[in-house]
Amino acid sequence: MIGLISATVAGAAARDRLAAAWPDRSRVYEGPVGDAVRAAFVECEQLVCFLATGAVVRLLAPLLAGKAADPGVVCVDEGGRFAVSLVGGHGGGANELAREVGGLIGAEPVVTTATDAVGLPGLDTLGFPFEGAVATVSRALLDGEPVVLEAESAWPLPPLPTAPQGPYTIRLTDRDVEPGEREVLLRPPSLVVGVGASKGAPVDEVLGLVEDTLQDAGLSVRSVAELATVDAKSEEPGVVGAAERLGVPLVTYPAERLAAVDVPNPSAAPLAAVGTPSVAEAAALLGGGELLVPKRKSGARPAMATCAVVRRPGRGRLAVVGLGPGARDLLTPRARAELRRASVLVGLDQYVDQIRDLLRPGTRILESGLGAEEERARTAVAEARKGHAVALIGSGDAGVYAMASPALAEASDDIDVVGVPGVTAALAAGAILGAPLGHDHVSISLSDLHTPWEVIERRVRAAAEADLVVTFYNPRSRGRDWQLPKALAILADHREPTTPVGVVRNASRADESSRLTTLAALDPQTVDMMTVVTVGNTATREIAGRMVTPRGYRWQEGDR
Repeated sequence: MIGLISATVAGAAARDRLAAAWPDRSRVYEGPVGDAVRAAFVECEQLVCFLATGAVVRLLAPLLAGKAADPGVVCVDEGGRFAVSLVGGHGGGANELAREVGGLIGAEPVVTTATDAVGLPGLDTLGFPFEGAVATVSRALLDGEPVVLEAESAWPLPPLPTAPQGPYTIRLTDRDVEPGEREVLLRPPSLVVGVGASKGAPVDEVLGLVEDTLQDAGLSVRSVAELATVDAKSEEPGVVGAAERLGVPLVTYPAERLAAVDVPNPSAAPLAAVGTPSVAEAAALLGGGELLVPKRKSGARPAMATCAVVRRPGRGRLAVVGLGPGARDLLTPRARAELRRASVLVGLDQYVDQIRDLLRPGTRILESGLGAEEERARTAVAEARKGHAVALIGSGDAGVYAMASPALAEASDDIDVVGVPGVTAALAAGAILGAPLGHDHVSISLSDLHTPWEVIERRVRAAAEADLVVTFYNPRSRGRDWQLPKALAILADHREPTTPVGVVRNASRADESSRLTTLAALDPQTVDMMTVVTVGNTATREIAGRMVTPRGYRWQEGDR
């Protein structure tokens, strides 16, 4: 919950804008400001104070306990010009909150955390549990001193300026080791603990068995990703309670799936009880990985719990990112975050140039020219399979005539794939033209490089007969100059010559141009590959110089 506190009318107005934007995640605190700040500090994970930073500092000083426990606090000045990350920049999420507040009310986010200021990822923000000298190693990274990355398994990390050798170390390990004086330990979620339990097994027995097993195997409990068991034990209090106290999810599987897993220590007891000869080993192994600790029983008499431990390999991450039509303010916050998260960027050279300044220092860039789409897709997937965090970029929406299709055709289930939507050309052009896509519409590419013209023509004819608004992508190039006239002729068989047509070139870019014409008047020679052509349906009208397709046909009847 985000606590919102203000003292003046202007502050209350900005506060209420945030409250409206965050109806389910914010709470407005009324009354005396001091009491409100103190109450919100205890009750909320984050605070936004529309107060002077000095006043907030004096109020918070007696309450501060430490960066791991304090909520994130953002201050906004009376004029709404700046959103200052004051306390809990990383641990409390105040840096990101300042950026979010700034985006909502038009304030400039002010972030003074050193790593954020120079574009380095904070070691305490990587999403892994961490131990050790975070401040010392972070300072070494900032000062350009050699820091070694020792990763015992491949996990997708953002770019870090590391060296082959040096006095400082970032160590990615699931082993139960203590960090050195100049070392940070990052704990990857690599361990899966399979658990079997008799009915009524005490939570202390289940939890004690898991913790003792990990300790004896020299493994860190902070690298446990999940507990796994059979569906029949999904509500067993001891198992559920152990997962809750470890702070990890409980994953359950049907007995028949567990029974199909080859295990070293099958038993007749679980077969009779729940329908599978193995619970702990089979549940741990079902997701793949190496069995580190075979089935082990608790020390109680009688033993009511068993467990087994598997180490799963790290999974690379591929984010397929749509950059939008070109304007920087149409690049989504999620796309920005993925670009900064990636240690490897793959893309068309001209698209890389658009966002090069947004990448973190040390990001490895793999760029290529036009016509190498499939090669880029293969490269991105191959880099993700090596365990890297990869961003594969495309213009508009990466899933619309762009890189998502070849990438997902290449990818298998051995990597994580994330799609990041972007503003596609049809939407960008539509916003410039007015509201041409107000009713059912279709996008059709006129490029026959990958699709036979017979198929394209059949789709255009179907759209014409169905009275759909049509947006043509890739309408005309120097080597393909007859397809657009042919497509327009097909539409003309079903629509009036006066049907509005919108032509937008380089939507949202510096040299953007647009015009409204008609189906009869459009000159295909004025169109190129940087252009999107939108042809209205029988209800589309030009109204006050804008192209408008009504949401329904009824209100158009009076115009005829």
